[in-house]
Amino acid sequence: MSRSQAASCHSLVVRMPGPVDAEELRQRLRTAAGVRADLAGLRLWEERLPLPAGHPRAAARARREAARPLRAAGLPLRALLLHYADGDADLVLVARHELALDGDPLGIRPAAPEPPAGPRPVLEWGLGDPADAGRTAELPVPLPPGLPGDPALLTGAAALVLARYGAGAPVDEEQAAATYLAGRPAHPGGLLDLGGIGVLVEDARPGQWRLPRLAPALPGVLHFTRQPDGTATGLLRYHPAELAPVIAERFAAHVAHVAAQVAADPALPLDRVELLTPAETAQLLALGVTPPAGDAGRAARTIDGLFAEVARARPEAVALTAGDTSLSYAALDALAERTAAGLRALGVAPGAMVGVALERDADLVISLLGVLKAGCAYVPMDLRYPEDRLRYTVGNAGAAVVIGTGAGLPADLDGVRVVTPAELRALADGAPAAGVRTEDGSAPAYVIYTSGSTGRPKGVVVPHRNVAALIEATREDFRLGTEDVWTLFHSSAFDFSVWEIWGCLLTGGRLVVVDYWTTRDPELFHGLLVREGVTVLNQTPSAFAQLVETDRRAPADALAVRLVVFGGEPLDVRMLAPWFARHSHTACRLVNMFGITETTVHVTAHTVTPADVLAGGREVGPALPGWSLSVRDPRGRLLPAGAAGEIFVGGAGVADRYLGQPELTAQRFVTDPYGGGRVYRSGDRGRLRPDGSLDHLGRLDSQVKVRGHRIELDEIRNVLLSHPDVAGAATVLNHDTPGDAATARIDAYVTLRGAAGPADVLAHARGVLPAYMVPASVTAVAAIPLTINGKVDTAALPAPGAGAPAAGGTVNGTAAGAVNGTATDGTPADGTATDGTPAGGAPAGPGDPLADRILKLWSHALNAEVTPQDNFFELGGNSLLVIRVLREMREQGLPKVTTQDFYRNSSAGRFIELVRGTRS
Repeated sequence: MSRSQAASCHSLVVRMPGPVDAEELRQRLRTAAGVRADLAGLRLWEERLPLPAGHPRAAARARREAARPLRAAGLPLRALLLHYADGDADLVLVARHELALDGDPLGIRPAAPEPPAGPRPVLEWGLGDPADAGRTAELPVPLPPGLPGDPALLTGAAALVLARYGAGAPVDEEQAAATYLAGRPAHPGGLLDLGGIGVLVEDARPGQWRLPRLAPALPGVLHFTRQPDGTATGLLRYHPAELAPVIAERFAAHVAHVAAQVAADPALPLDRVELLTPAETAQLLALGVTPPAGDAGRAARTIDGLFAEVARARPEAVALTAGDTSLSYAALDALAERTAAGLRALGVAPGAMVGVALERDADLVISLLGVLKAGCAYVPMDLRYPEDRLRYTVGNAGAAVVIGTGAGLPADLDGVRVVTPAELRALADGAPAAGVRTEDGSAPAYVIYTSGSTGRPKGVVVPHRNVAALIEATREDFRLGTEDVWTLFHSSAFDFSVWEIWGCLLTGGRLVVVDYWTTRDPELFHGLLVREGVTVLNQTPSAFAQLVETDRRAPADALAVRLVVFGGEPLDVRMLAPWFARHSHTACRLVNMFGITETTVHVTAHTVTPADVLAGGREVGPALPGWSLSVRDPRGRLLPAGAAGEIFVGGAGVADRYLGQPELTAQRFVTDPYGGGRVYRSGDRGRLRPDGSLDHLGRLDSQVKVRGHRIELDEIRNVLLSHPDVAGAATVLNHDTPGDAATARIDAYVTLRGAAGPADVLAHARGVLPAYMVPASVTAVAAIPLTINGKVDTAALPAPGAGAPAAGGTVNGTAAGAVNGTATDGTPADGTATDGTPAGGAPAGPGDPLADRILKLWSHALNAEVTPQDNFFELGGNSLLVIRVLREMREQGLPKVTTQDFYRNSSAGRFIELVRGTRS
């Protein structure tokens, strides 16, 4: 029977003391039914049970009949008389809502019309199972004996619990319980909707039991009954498809626990009302903890000490491949030792911060390891960052020495020695002998700078032992070992590189260093993966999406990859459908890992399967061995499973501090009031599941407020991505007038791969989202721009075009653009070739088919008319558009051009001549 059919019925059970004259009842029913033509043919059904009326099975039978809805095509009333062995009976009446079942149960009369139902609310915290659609369930609310049946108390307790869950109206917790209850509105009678959970308070009717609806009108309904002695009993009736039984049980217990505290002490401030009992608090804390795995001794050691151990065990095995360079573990160890000696020769003392500003090559890995061998901490810097950021990083870290070539670094680094890797190793011969160094896993290993809310990056100081613990936590589960081949794909200034480098070298694998230009070209990168036999691949979801497209054109068995680790940004699992169509999840494991720089790269791990793609979930798995998770409200109080709040991370991965920022350190790295040691307040929003797994729900600061409505931007993005023709999406909050909240608007950007246009996407969003969440504009872009770390670069998105309003939203077709004359990957877009010659090239002559084809390709990619004098990046091009143009050229049979040559010839005229020369 459908849920709507059950929701259209209500029922009443009336206890009838014996002896019961069934014929008299039958006659009364006939008389009552005679006033309605649609009740012609009504009969009294009878059933005899060999049980006394007070037996639990008798009560269960009556309740079961009372919960059985009417057939859609049947009469609007069903009457059943249950005879019991002691002579008593229960009359069970089930009726549609147009018939009233109150007062005299046989006084059949029309009921007042019900107000029209609004949109059905969704319980984010309910974690229901869609497979249970159509089912209803109930459980008792464990109210303490003697609790008053005051409607203000009962509804107030439910409202406070929902507010703590972050799912109901906010409550001022500074007030006393009595003040809070006094301010509750008078109970209006009927069902009170508190945001997906209804509350109904009714007076008991001796000898009667009523179900206002056979299926709750909301995901859950608290049905309280005030007994004649003034106390209350309660039931929670709910839909398991929307409210999981274990979550429902805990919610009912929380309502009872809160009601008991408020009733016991009316003067109690609400912020001292406990949601959880001590026993549940202990259970929740344990739920988020995964015990350490592996060798506890190794998990407390230094990175360089662990590497030396691998080098002694496998001296001749290849440790590093970078282009034509190949180094064994012994050779890499020796070169790193010379680097350390060179630092000593420069007077760099153990514990110092040493900058490393190198391109991705063999020298980068040698230098990082050398810095650690010198007892120092490395501070990686990406040479494509602006000079101001590089200058700030060096100064904030207090680095007196920077290992680099000088290229790309600011020229005015006063008091800082810039030394090349070769020069540093040449100093080794005159260096003082290294003293005996005791491994100290608590010493800083590196400082990586991340974005700061003040506009200045903040340096995260991470100890050696954190990295050692990360490797021990994953080694066995991921089967990391000497047969593996990893890539160093990411910038050393992005903490994903920590996992790539040391995850490989501390488990005896071979590390393939991927040069910058290959990372920007999915074709070249895919070829490298095949050529090098890479088995362990680490990618941001945005970067992997490009690789998936490239892989679809290659033989399915070309790759040797057995493990793909996602990190750096949220993963929309739906993008993996094409990958799973070609690669078995049993042969190549895909692992979604949530992590933060401040908690040492990774915190959780969840193996993604095709079933996850179908479900479209946001699960990132339980904590890694040695890590801990909890979800807490804005006051730092523990939240139960299902309720969303801020993710707190504890355990082996928690970093030491923010460098030189004690106040910020104290705000974010806090002592756990629950006794869990130091924990990090992540600023990420999530919820724990009853099995200890975490759902990542985006950043807390991606939740915006528009005209009174709290909106999660990631939610809108996911709706856009659910359109079959949307390949990528981003959402941002803009203001028509800066700083004026009244002009706030949400703008959406999509990349399209099918016939649909922005208007179709907007219509799709309007069909899924409430009106206040529908984007004000949908702008089609050729690609969602990415930062150098592979994340969505919201700053590089274009302003929404000045399109005309389309049924409540603007639909545009603007191309993604450059920012201040710079492509989104940091490459200059000033119309000058990298060799310093002016851009432009000879203009194409009339009737030039090659020029026409290329100009047409560029115009299509940029959504703009392109002439031979135009520069690709000045017209809004970026790295992803470069990849798209090159792919379309190949598909049209034009000569292959590398991404590097594209950037060197970024004006249309020069590019046409480059292609012409390649063809000839």
